[in-house]
Amino acid sequence: MSTSTFRRSRVRAAAAAVTLALGCTALAALPGTAGAAAAGGLVVQYRTSASGASADQSEPWLKVRNTGSAGVPLSDVKVRYYFKGDSASAGYRFACSWAVKGCANITGTFRTLPNPTATADRYVEIGFTAGAGSLAPGADTGDMQLRFHRADWQPLRQSDDYSFGAERNTYGDWAKITAQLGSVTAWGEAPGGDGPTDPTDPPTDPPADGPTLFDDFDYTGHTDPRIAANGWSVRSNSGGPGVPGAVWAPENVTFSGQGGDSVMNLETSTAGTGASTEQTEILTKSTKFRNGTYAARVKFSDAPRSGPDGDHLVQTFFTINDLKAPMADDYAEYDFEYLPNGGWGEPSNILYTTSWETYRPDPWEAVNQHSEARQSYAGWHDLVVTIDNSEITYYVDGQPFGTHGAAYLPERPMSINFNQWLIDLAGQASTAPRSYDQQVDYVLHVKDQVLSPAQVSALVSGYRAAGTTFQDTVPAV
Repeated sequence: MSTSTFRRSRVRAAAAAVTLALGCTALAALPGTAGAAAAGGLVVQYRTSASGASADQSEPWLKVRNTGSAGVPLSDVKVRYYFKGDSASAGYRFACSWAVKGCANITGTFRTLPNPTATADRYVEIGFTAGAGSLAPGADTGDMQLRFHRADWQPLRQSDDYSFGAERNTYGDWAKITAQLGSVTAWGEAPGGDGPTDPTDPPTDPPADGPTLFDDFDYTGHTDPRIAANGWSVRSNSGGPGVPGAVWAPENVTFSGQGGDSVMNLETSTAGTGASTEQTEILTKSTKFRNGTYAARVKFSDAPRSGPDGDHLVQTFFTINDLKAPMADDYAEYDFEYLPNGGWGEPSNILYTTSWETYRPDPWEAVNQHSEARQSYAGWHDLVVTIDNSEITYYVDGQPFGTHGAAYLPERPMSINFNQWLIDLAGQASTAPRSYDQQVDYVLHVKDQVLSPAQVSALVSGYRAAGTTFQDTVPAV
């Protein structure tokens, strides 16, 4: 994260930045039939209340039924509705109008297909929180009256969408919508005849070589001399981003053992004033990282460790270099940013991934591409971003989250950073002290190699099996 005073003091208003939603390319699908296997013990039933070839919003109403002999926790179920984006730049928004299980217990996330077809290059993935409970054998979820629309509220074309059925005005089994139970395809046929996990099932063998940075964050505290020796800086200097008057407190970066691993904790606290606000950041001293794979396991928090909730908090994992001049075209930054309580014009929790080409701080102008999901990401998550010579791809928990184009590739090397900070003090008016935690299990970079999330997991497991807590063979620039 840049240390300049203006860095991220901006409001991320949608109109302020040149942003693109999940990219797509045109593509065809094999027709699904109700006879497609329900071997996993689930059936998806579908109807639509918007049957036109185009509509202000698509309205897939769904039920999920358990046809197995054991109960199914709904938090283990993912349902995918496949569609074709109206254009490469079209963004979409998900909403739940009404549901027997409660709209608060249903999530919707837009993702891109790695192998698009003529009728699908994206899908909206429907998930469930723990509050949705379980499905007993023979039970179903009841109505889930779902909808999605273009972010600009232009009419969307749905007649060319793989999962759309214009004639489906009553509920019935519909195999053009898939369901996964854990990692198993439990129902339906994805576009092109592949199961929903097939296009993204990569080899799991890690690469044999390649310059690598791996750190398990096995340190005793922020003054441990190995932190600096291993190339990290725990920030203490003043400046942005965040609340004016806040300090960056190195003593609030701590380390502890959890489940046999060492975990780094970034604590951010405030009592409602700039002078009482302490933020945290750790970053590599070297800017030597460019193309390749970046990965970290990060625990985001929705609730404070102590005190009242509601602050506009940002929890991050990102790479960055410095802006040498306004709108300089060799600037680069690639972000995972989680806002548990909203901010930047958002009313509630949202996860952004953003690829930056450049920006101007005053007057504000930005050139970037971002993807987002408006749902809770509290808990541990595996975050991966890969950069090659053609695109930037983000993954969350092994699933594609967004792919950004060649215009946003880095021209210069970057540092690797984690921080937690407050956008402003408008989210919580109380002067009661409160503190928030973000935790990091490990970080990995493999230079000039694009690894799948499965390969990342295998590589990290190999380091831990060998007792390796730190390695840095990435050459200096």
